[in-house]
Amino acid sequence: MSEAQLPVKVYQSAERVTVAAPMPGLEPTDIRVRVTDDGHIVLHGQRRAHHPDTRTLVVDEWTPGPYERTLALPCPVDGPLADVTYGNGVLVVALPKAARVRAAELEMIPIGGVRGQRVGSRGKGITPTTTEAHRQAQAAMNSAG
Repeated sequence: MSEAQLPVKVYQSAERVTVAAPMPGLEPTDIRVRVTDDGHIVLHGQRRAHHPDTRTLVVDEWTPGPYERTLALPCPVDGPLADVTYGNGVLVVALPKAARVRAAELEMIPIGGVRGQRVGSRGKGITPTTTEAHRQAQAAMNSAG
């Protein structure tokens, strides 16, 4: 089967542009997100290797990728501060609006099973951080409470 057309939903608020896309059947490490210098977002999901099987496929109506979609963003965004999550087969990229585009390659880290995240600004005030710093802050809050 050829590459699947990736449907998306794009939302916009006063502070953010959010892109959501279904990418079922992938792991977080199979997904790449890129914000380009010219104001586009590129979503890519690579199908995992097929495992040899002794069963015969009878009906094949869906495939877990590969997925590819390039979209023009409605305004400049700050790519390095983007939050990216993947869970239940859906990729969500929240991009803070900016005065000018800052390009970025956004990689998620697995956080268990088929879930992944990349923390850039934690969805709150636009404050740069890292996934590790976010985890440390969460651990400190959990141990204090």
